[in-house]
Amino acid sequence: MREGIHPKFFDEAVIVCASCGTEWIVGSTSANLRVDICSNCHPFYTGEQRIVDTEGRVDKFLNKLANRDRIVENQRAKEAAKQNADIPIDDLELSARYTNIFKENGIEKISDLIQKLQDEGDDAILALPGIGVKVLADAKRKISEMGIKLG
Repeated sequence: MREGIHPKFFDEAVIVCASCGTEWIVGSTSANLRVDICSNCHPFYTGEQRIVDTEGRVDKFLNKLANRDRIVENQRAKEAAKQNADIPIDDLELSARYTNIFKENGIEKISDLIQKLQDEGDDAILALPGIGVKVLADAKRKISEMGIKLG
């Protein structure tokens, strides 16, 4: 080792944690060291979750995040409803006879069927000549399988 080029080495340098006051001895080129946080008080090592909230910033952030999630979910629901409104009644894959009965009575799209169910109830659909309880139940089941909400 060349003389005069290396810093002085302390075999018993003291490290002190500013948060919890823990001290330990290590080898270092500084005689005393201070650290802000150590493994005895750091949340990662202790398993504690401590959030220091100044002026409610964490709450403001969480509220903003929740609002953003609600807005995105509403937009997705509107887009899904818009797409579902354009699906022809043929996509329910009912027999041609029942599909034609729906079309003859002005129910061209799935949204028309849903609207009629919401406005007038099941009885309005059952009043159509040739439509029975089984056909209505099958139509509702297939609409639900497509991920469209009936009400």
